[in-house]
Amino acid sequence: MGSLRNLTAAGLAVAALTAVPLPQAAAAVVPKVLVIGVDGLMLDRIAAADAPALDSLITTGSSAKTSLYANPMAPTLSGPGWATIATGAWPDKHGVLSNSWGTNHRLAEHPDFLTRLERADRATSTYAIATWAPLVTTSAGTPIFGPEIDLRVSSGGDQATADRAAQHLRTTDADAGFLHFDDVDAAGHSCGAAGACYRAAVTAVDKRIKQILDAIAARPTRAQEAWSVIVTSDHGHTDTGGHGGSTPGERASLIIHTGPGVAAGTPAVAPKNVDVAATVLARFGVSATGLDGRPLGTASTDPFDTVALKPAVHEAIGVSGWSDTAPSGWRIDNTGMGTGGVTEWHGWAFTDDDFWTRTETGQWRETNVRARGVFAVADSDEWSDRARTGTFTSALVSPAHDVTGRSRATITFGSHYRKEGAETATVSVSFDGGTARTALTYSGDVVAKVEQVQVAVPTGATRMTVTWRLANGDNNWFWAVDHPSITF
Repeated sequence: MGSLRNLTAAGLAVAALTAVPLPQAAAAVVPKVLVIGVDGLMLDRIAAADAPALDSLITTGSSAKTSLYANPMAPTLSGPGWATIATGAWPDKHGVLSNSWGTNHRLAEHPDFLTRLERADRATSTYAIATWAPLVTTSAGTPIFGPEIDLRVSSGGDQATADRAAQHLRTTDADAGFLHFDDVDAAGHSCGAAGACYRAAVTAVDKRIKQILDAIAARPTRAQEAWSVIVTSDHGHTDTGGHGGSTPGERASLIIHTGPGVAAGTPAVAPKNVDVAATVLARFGVSATGLDGRPLGTASTDPFDTVALKPAVHEAIGVSGWSDTAPSGWRIDNTGMGTGGVTEWHGWAFTDDDFWTRTETGQWRETNVRARGVFAVADSDEWSDRARTGTFTSALVSPAHDVTGRSRATITFGSHYRKEGAETATVSVSFDGGTARTALTYSGDVVAKVEQVQVAVPTGATRMTVTWRLANGDNNWFWAVDHPSITF
């Protein structure tokens, strides 16, 4: 741990922490990041509590609900949740699949963001102070936040976490840190997310967060520092209490982000919990290679995110979120598609995680974690939930891409496919309107994978289209595709 760096202008006024960038006159040049983890906190439960500090962060910063995985990728428990936030990788990579992960994990290959900062620059002052001991000690095997971090403290209680953190923030460089508070989760187990004790616990942690923010504001070097604060959670709760399953409440998390350059409001495309680590690393200019996340505030380049979603027709799930209108330049070819069935899934459609996963829980839709915002779905299973004739045969066709002078092209897209029965799932390419050539065929399940398919471009070809086709689906599973792109 370092001591406070020498002031170059000791007379500068201390700036209070806010979500807006510091004025130019403050000359804030030293990046500082603090991630505050509140176990079991749900964004839509904050408003009902007396929580002025959180309310202020939400009002002045960026805030959004986020969605987690569910089994079979991992249950909605603290171990997988905090490992996902710390490493910037989903459970299928980091391997923490329970609250007792022992040595059955891949944390060495996917270290936490504070460890990555230390390895990039040992002069970085890092700290992790947690109420839940397995985050920072070996009580459950390998801790999620590793031994290379300058300071790791298992506090034993939420007030002790706040006190130790405030003291550390007042007296050290404290470049990057993580704090963990546990009492909101305990209240969720006791009385449920809809209970009075849960609201009281949110109020209590809010006071501790204010204590932390006050300690930051009181730093003698505050006027020279650019602080980013992120509040997040490892999972949600049911209204009656508990988590671990696949309901929307259990899968619910949040990201509140304040700091220099952060636009206030709700992001157009909801972030992911893996984005926390990527954001911290980006603030310090450290590479996030190998992470599933991207820095918060990154603009979407996905053509599907331009699709406007609309209310349900047949799906009685209480939320809006589907469309059968393709984005500009794209088209859906339902030649050969059966008749009837559920309107929302009559051929390829566009949807988001909240809508699609509510249609039927526990069928792996929740593990489509590498999709963001709006994605395309061919769902033979849900289409068949109403009377229909024939089978599900539908194609999603891209705009034509210029391949003039190219010898090879790479098709990249997120893919989440469950194979059952005789249906076929293929990716094909066509050059200058010619006969389609199969580039990829699925013979089994493909879970939340980023595909990169290379194809040879014929000599003299000028235009290439790509087609994703699910054919002969007969109450079988589904295929979800996201963020398609072509590179050369």
